[in-house]
Amino acid sequence: MSELRLSSTAGRGTLLAAVLASGMAFLDGTVVNVALPHLGTDLGATLAGLQWTISGYTLALAALVLLGGALGDRYGRRRIFVLGVVWFTGASVLCGFAQSIGVLVAARVLQGIGAALLTPGSLALLQASFHPQDRARAIGAWSGLSGVSTAVGPLVGGWLIDTLSWRWIFFLNVPLAAVVLVAAARWVPESRSLEPETSQSPARFDIAGAVLAALGLAGVTYALIDAAEHGFGGWPVPVSTAVGVLAFVAFALVERRRGASAMLPPALFTQRGFTRLNLYTLVVYAALSGQVFFLVVQLQVTADYSALAAGLAGVPITVLLLVGSARAGALATRFGPRPLLVAGPTVAAAGLLLLLGVDGHTNYWRDVLPGVVAFGIGLTMLVAPLTASVLGAVPDRFAGVASGVNNAAARAAALLAVAALPLLVGLSGAEYADPEPLTRAYRAALLWCTGLLLLGALTEAVARDKAPPVSHGVGDRPQ
Repeated sequence: MSELRLSSTAGRGTLLAAVLASGMAFLDGTVVNVALPHLGTDLGATLAGLQWTISGYTLALAALVLLGGALGDRYGRRRIFVLGVVWFTGASVLCGFAQSIGVLVAARVLQGIGAALLTPGSLALLQASFHPQDRARAIGAWSGLSGVSTAVGPLVGGWLIDTLSWRWIFFLNVPLAAVVLVAAARWVPESRSLEPETSQSPARFDIAGAVLAALGLAGVTYALIDAAEHGFGGWPVPVSTAVGVLAFVAFALVERRRGASAMLPPALFTQRGFTRLNLYTLVVYAALSGQVFFLVVQLQVTADYSALAAGLAGVPITVLLLVGSARAGALATRFGPRPLLVAGPTVAAAGLLLLLGVDGHTNYWRDVLPGVVAFGIGLTMLVAPLTASVLGAVPDRFAGVASGVNNAAARAAALLAVAALPLLVGLSGAEYADPEPLTRAYRAALLWCTGLLLLGALTEAVARDKAPPVSHGVGDRPQ
C-alpha cells in the first residue's frame, strides 16, 4: 500500500506525469483551433472539414473515455495510462504527416482514442495514490496546471505555426510523451479497484455501450455539421439524426440492463449531486469550447492577428489559472464548492460580453484584454472546485469511472458546441475566411455561449441538496 505525500519526490513525479499527459490531451483540444485557418488553406478544407478536425478528436474521446476509466480501474490505472500515452503520441505523428483533410480527420480520431485511455487515468491516479490530506491539493494542482496547458495551447501553437508549420503542433507531443513515460516508470504506483463488485472480467467489458455511445454522438454530430453545410434537404440529416437518437436510446437500455458492469453504471446517478454536476459540466464546457473555437479564428481572420498574436491574446487566462486554481481548490475545501460554482460561470459570462467588440478595428487593450481577464477569472473559480466535487460525490472505488463520466460530459459538450454553433449562427462553407459573415457569426456564437454559462450558474444557485465534499476517505488503494 502506498499513500503518496505531495512533498515527496514520488508524489511530485506522479503529479508531473499526470499533468503532462492530460496536458497533451487538453492542449490538442485547443491548439488545433489556432491552426484552423492555416491547415484549412493548406489542405483545401471547407468549414465542415475544419469542424471534423475538431470533432473527430472529441467524438472518440467523449465516446470512449468512460471505457478508458473502467479499463484503468480493472487492469491497473498506470498500465492503461501508459498505453494511452503511447497510442496518443503515435497518432499525433500521423496527424503531423497528413496530406489531406480526410487523413487528418482519421488521425485525429485515433488521437481521441489514445486520449480516452490516458485522460481519466491521469486524474484517477491522483485520487487513488495520494494521502487523503494531500489529495485535494494534488487535484487542485492538476486542475490548474492542466487548465494552463489548455490555455497555453494557442500561444505555443501560434508560435509553432508562424515559425515552422501547423504540423509541428502535433510533433510537439513526442518530447512531452517521453518525459511522461520516464516519470510513470520511475514514480507512479500501480492501483486498481479492490472492490469485487466493480471488477469486470475481460469478456464482460461494455463494448456494446461504447459502440452505441460513439454511434449516437457521431449521428447527431454528422447531422449538425451537414445541416450547416448543405441545409435540411435530402436524406443525410434526418437519417443521421435518427441513427443518433436510436443509438442513444439503445445505449440507455443496455446500460440499465448491465447494471454494475455497465460502462456508465446507473448507480452513479442515484445521487442528485453527481447528476447535476455533470449537467453543469455539459453546459459550461460547451460555452468554453464554443468561445475557443470562434475567438481565435475571429482574431486571425477579422482582426488580422498572426497565429502567435492570437495565442498571446489568451495569456492572461494562463496566468490566472496558474496562480488561482490551487487557491480556488483550497477555498472550496474550506467554504464548500457551490459559491464558486455559481460565481465562476457568471463572471466568465461577463467576460464573453466584453469580447463582443472584437472586429476589424480591434484594440487589444480595449476590446480583448478586459474580456479575457474576466473570462479567465471565472474559469479559475470553477475548474478545481468542479473536478474535486465530482470525485467527492461518489465512493473512491468509482474514481476512474466517475472521472470518465465527467470527462465524457466535457468532451461531449465540446463536440456538440463545435457542431451546433455554426448551424445556429449561420456560418458554412468558406465563410470562415470572410471577415463580414464571420463577425456576425462570432457575435451570435458568443451570446449563445453567454447563455450557457448563466444556465450553468443557475443550476447550482437553485440546487437544494447538500454539495458533495471535495475530498473523502480512501477506498481504492495503490498496489
